[in-house]
Amino acid sequence: MFFRLLPRRIGTVEPEVQEQIRELSTAQLEHLGEALLDFSEAADLTVWLESRQG
Repeated sequence: MFFRLLPRRIGTVEPEVQEQIRELSTAQLEHLGEALLDFSEAADLTVWLESRQG
């Protein structure tokens, strides 16, 4: 579902970013779904993903 919504919200999503999303847990995907509403560009997604890496 995210892979249909993301391009509509922020444009093209690079394959390596798509792979990072596939590796997220269910809880992280839920948080991403909420955060997606605040994204306006691909950089917002990148920053969000980087902030969750440990």
